[in-house]
Amino acid sequence: MKGRTVALIIILVVLADQALKFYIKLHYRVGDYNYVLGDWFRLYFIENEGMAYGWKFGGDFGKIILTLFRLIAVGFGVWYLNSIVEKKEHPGFIICAALIFAGAFGNLIDSMFYGLIFNESTPVQVATLFPKGGGYAPFLHGRVVDMLYFPIIHDATFPSWVPFWGGQDFEFFRPIFNLADASISIGVITILIFQRKFFKHYHEEETMVDATGNTQ
Repeated sequence: MKGRTVALIIILVVLADQALKFYIKLHYRVGDYNYVLGDWFRLYFIENEGMAYGWKFGGDFGKIILTLFRLIAVGFGVWYLNSIVEKKEHPGFIICAALIFAGAFGNLIDSMFYGLIFNESTPVQVATLFPKGGGYAPFLHGRVVDMLYFPIIHDATFPSWVPFWGGQDFEFFRPIFNLADASISIGVITILIFQRKFFKHYHEEETMVDATGNTQ
C-alpha cells in the first residue's frame, strides 16, 4: 500500500469528522437532538473533556495531560505509519492503523483549537465561529464534540434478580460519541479480529523457529 493512499484515508476521516462537528457546534445547543433513523439513531449534542465516549479524566490538569499525550501519540503515529508502509505490512493492518491515527488526530484538533475558535455552547445558546469576545477556553483546553447516539434498547429495566443493577434503568448503547471515536474503535476491533491474518508472517516465522528448535 502506498503512502498517499494512507494519507488519503486519514484526510477523508478527519475532514468528515470535523465537518460533522462544525455542523453540530454551529447548529445545536448542548442537549439538542434530532432523530435520524427512528428512536435508535439520533444526533445528540454533548461535549466532553477529551476522552472517548464522554469519559473524563482529572479536571483541567488531566485535560492538559490528555491533550499532550495525544500530541505525543500523533507524533509517534506519523513515524509508525511511515514505518509499516515501508515494511509493506498487510494492507488491512495499515488501513486499521490509519483509522486509529485519524481518530486520534480528529479529537486532538478539538482539544487544541475549539476553545480558541468557538464561544461557549450552552442549553440556550448555539456557538459561533471566531466570536468577537474570543473563545471559551485557552489553547489545549477545548472540549470534544460528540453527537452519535444509538439507544438501540431503551426504556428498559434490569430484572429484579440481577445483582447490583436489579430494578435500575437499562439502555444499550448509552455512550454518545463522534466519527473520530468510531474510527479508532473500528481500527482496534478489526485488528483484534483479524490479527492472525494481519500478522500471518510473524506467526509463520515463530512456527519455523519452533520446528527447528532454534529458540533463544
